[in-house]
Amino acid sequence: MKKLSHIDKQGRVAMVDTSGKKSTKREAVASARVLMSPETVRAVRGEMTPKGNPLETARLAGIMAAKRTADLIPLCHPLPLTHIDVRAELEESGVYLVANVSTEAQTGVEMEALTAVSVAALTIYDMCKAVDKAMTITDVRLERKTGGKSGAYERQKAKGKT
Repeated sequence: MKKLSHIDKQGRVAMVDTSGKKSTKREAVASARVLMSPETVRAVRGEMTPKGNPLETARLAGIMAAKRTADLIPLCHPLPLTHIDVRAELEESGVYLVANVSTEAQTGVEMEALTAVSVAALTIYDMCKAVDKAMTITDVRLERKTGGKSGAYERQKAKGKT
């Protein structure tokens, strides 16, 4: 069995020591969806939601969240993020969110990208809940990452899906 990286010799949860790791350029892309009723999609498209523009608010919330990831996830290292981009696209079934986060550091930015899309999705929900409390946040996932010892990762697309 592989040794668990976040458990010390006494079996306690511990933050990984990255001081011996080389800083490299790292990037991660994560995505999420907020599924909503056709009525809610129309309200967003027509700029008729009670709290204002949910897409732009969600983008800003995602950017802010990526910068605060180490405050939210107990064993995450605070990282000097060099770029954060969050996109919110209105689709027929709801909102598709994508976060792209970059750094040059000793550990990756997967959690920052995942936190960005998660908080952006929660913001969409908050901005639209007066119209549709049945919205569903789904498919929060890492799409790809580069850099570091483990190398590149890219999610494989399922056959027949985009």
